[in-house]
Amino acid sequence: MSTFEKAFRSLTEGFGENCIIFAVTLLAAIPLGLIIAFGSMSKWRPFRFFERSKKRLLRAISHVAPIRWLTRTFVWIIRGTPLMLQIFVVLYAPGLLLDIPMRSRMTAVLIAFAVNYAAYFSEIYRGGIEGISKGQYEACQVLGMTKAQAFFRVVLPQVVKRIIPPMGNEIITLVKDTSLARVVAVSEIIMCAERFTKQGLIGPLFSTAIYFLAFNGILTLLFGYIEKKLNYYRG
Repeated sequence: MSTFEKAFRSLTEGFGENCIIFAVTLLAAIPLGLIIAFGSMSKWRPFRFFERSKKRLLRAISHVAPIRWLTRTFVWIIRGTPLMLQIFVVLYAPGLLLDIPMRSRMTAVLIAFAVNYAAYFSEIYRGGIEGISKGQYEACQVLGMTKAQAFFRVVLPQVVKRIIPPMGNEIITLVKDTSLARVVAVSEIIMCAERFTKQGLIGPLFSTAIYFLAFNGILTLLFGYIEKKLNYYRG
C-alpha cells in the first residue's frame, strides 16, 4: 500500500470520529438546549407570598425565580470557560472527586460537547422566542387559542425562521471544534495527520482542510436552502 493510500485511509477513519462527535453533539444539544432555554425564561417564583411583606429583604426574595437564576448561571459558566477545559473536567473530575473514573475518553468528549453546545443553543432559542412581540400572543388569545396552540402554530414558525442563521453558524463552528478531541487522545483527523508529520510528511496535515471545507460547504448549502424555504414568512 502506497503512502498516499495509507494517509487517505487514516485521515478518512479519523474524520469518521469527527463526524461521530458532530452527530451525537447535535442530537443531544438541540433538545437539551431547548430545555435550558425554557428554564432560563422561567417565571416561577416560590416565594411570591413575601410580596406584601414590610421587610425589603423578603420583598426582594419574593421576586427571585430560582430556576431562571440557576439556569442562567449555568449557561454563564459554560459559555465563559473554554471547551477544552470542560473536556478535561468531564474526563478527570468524576475519578478525582467521586472515585468514579470515566472509562471512555470519547464518552467524556461527547458529554462535554453536548453540554457546551446546549448552552449556546439555549441562548439562540431564548433570543428567538423573546424576540416575538407580546401582541402576537394577545392576538392568539383573542382568537381563542390556548397558549400551546399559540406557541406551536404562530410563534414557533417565526422562531425557527429567526434562529436558522445563528444556529447555522454554531453548527459550522461545531464541525471545526471536533478537532479539540485530540487533547484527550481521541484519534480524530488532525491527530491522525500528525502521525504522518512526525514521519516528515506535511501533505496529510494540509489535506485535513479539504475534509473540513467539504463538510462545511455542504452545511452552508443546506442552511442556505432552508433559509430560502422559510422565506414565505418575512415578518
